[in-house]
Amino acid sequence: QVQLVESGGGLVQAGGSLRLSCATSGSIFGINALGWYRQAPGKQRELVARITRGGSTNFADSVKGRFTISRDTAKNTVYLQMNSLEPEDTAVYYCNADTLWGEYWGQGTQVTVSS
Repeated sequence: QVQLVESGGGLVQAGGSLRLSCATSGSIFGINALGWYRQAPGKQRELVARITRGGSTNFADSVKGRFTISRDTAKNTVYLQMNSLEPEDTAVYYCNADTLWGEYWGQGTQVTVSS
């Protein structure tokens, strides 16, 4: 199995930046992709950014040009760099691992962007 622990959430003013981290452990060899999802109250959980084993990335249209996803293989950690934050980015952000045996989720970290 895979364990995921998110960190880096918090309160930030609109226009500011924040970097989220997701530390992975366990059966790392089975991970096909790592992604960041978010869920705001009353809304469906949505994909924010994703990075595959091969290093390809994709982003939600709403965050393109503002967010980047990266990984540190040595640390088994994936990051989400969030720039030019908007109040609409406010949500609980979850780390997700797509593995050979299914999906795993972290506990989530709250990101609040004030106007």
